[in-house]
Amino acid sequence: MASPHFDADRWQSRLDELRAAHHVPGAALAVLTGGTIHELAGGVLHRGTGVTATTDSVFLAGSLAKAYTATLVMQLVGSGELDLDAPVVSVLPEFGTPDPEATRTITIRQLLSHTGGMTNDFTYDAGRGDDCLAAYVQAARNVPLDCPPGMTLSYGSSGYVVLGRLVEVLTGQTWDQALKDRLFGPLGLRHSMTLPEEALRFRAAMGHLGEPGRDPEPAPVWDVMPRSAGPYGRVIVSAGDVVRFARMHLDGGLAPDGTRVVPADAVAAMQRRQVDSLDKWTFSADGWGLGWTLHDWNGVLGFGHDGSALSQHSYLRVIPHAGVAVALLANGGAVSHLYADLFRELLDELAGVRMPPPFAPPANPPELDLAPLVGTYRREGVVTTISQDADGAGHMRYEFVDGMKHFSPPLEADLVPVSQSSTSTVFAASGIPFGEEFWPVVFATLPDGTPYMLFSMRAAPKIA
Repeated sequence: MASPHFDADRWQSRLDELRAAHHVPGAALAVLTGGTIHELAGGVLHRGTGVTATTDSVFLAGSLAKAYTATLVMQLVGSGELDLDAPVVSVLPEFGTPDPEATRTITIRQLLSHTGGMTNDFTYDAGRGDDCLAAYVQAARNVPLDCPPGMTLSYGSSGYVVLGRLVEVLTGQTWDQALKDRLFGPLGLRHSMTLPEEALRFRAAMGHLGEPGRDPEPAPVWDVMPRSAGPYGRVIVSAGDVVRFARMHLDGGLAPDGTRVVPADAVAAMQRRQVDSLDKWTFSADGWGLGWTLHDWNGVLGFGHDGSALSQHSYLRVIPHAGVAVALLANGGAVSHLYADLFRELLDELAGVRMPPPFAPPANPPELDLAPLVGTYRREGVVTTISQDADGAGHMRYEFVDGMKHFSPPLEADLVPVSQSSTSTVFAASGIPFGEEFWPVVFATLPDGTPYMLFSMRAAPKIA
């Protein structure tokens, strides 16, 4: 498929228009089409200082880091140094969970595809030393699983720290250095890094926070994550470098100069579906590969990943049949709305993609029986209570507990029916002050018969 001409001036104007409409202080956009990378930027990196966003500015990309960690792991798989279906503990003896059977059976494939049952919200500051991932893995031995391994897709950042530690053990390098030597260097990614002090060499975006519909203010700190969060949550990158990384995956693992960076079969394996997603909205994903979110837009297939570092956000979408990759980085405001509006137009024009509308209940919600779903659901760090009042209206209370109790006050939401199928029942939560008008809440049953709910793609079994 021949890519249409990319009108950089028109898309620059559209980026600026949408960025202003959605109160996004600054944004950078990179587009690969027709074999050429186009880089655009607009707004400011910091509303307090007025420093303008440029195409070489770097942003905290949050969970987009998982795609980089997965690529390192698949390098090792492709070279025969690692077996996808080997139990993690066979390579990393210090790995453990409170469940001995799960410890024995959780595989590398399951961690890559978020089917290992490991939790998302175990944020552990293991210090700034090069041993931080090893210390995190030791601490995580005491953290309960959200659900039994192999049961369902449940987004789990802690599993990616384990994968980062696997990389360290097999390469003899820190995760940070392995990224530099095995990906950033060979791909010529000069505006990609992992540590905050490295970002000071560049024009670095500051995150912004505030009420919806208003211009946000600079966040109180630049980065709240510990170094141990790196493999799941911290790469600091320019939009152009994100697309250069994606181009390597489009080119079957080759760098622009023809250097083999990742074996072709390993690149292909990352894009093969491992598990379907019942929640098709949180990451706009129909399923998950080995590190990648997988998309099916009415038969047009793609892959990518989203990321959030509390106040900075990233989106990557890659459409192989069209040779198109699009990356958006931004530093606050209604970034998800900027993404939805901009990518809907861009991907339609460049790749024939028809993106679905944003998640919301139908104008005339169906009548769904909430009563069997009422109760308490728990995963590590979070207790969710589903209730129903005398009039039948549903409510959700989402409360952070234990080590997460200082993260946020409890969240209260009303539940509006959306849909029901043979595998799940979906409600929309409204009133949560995190940027979206509606959040999907998906109720389903694990293969062992345990009821559970998915919120923000995290599984929580019903306990009462």
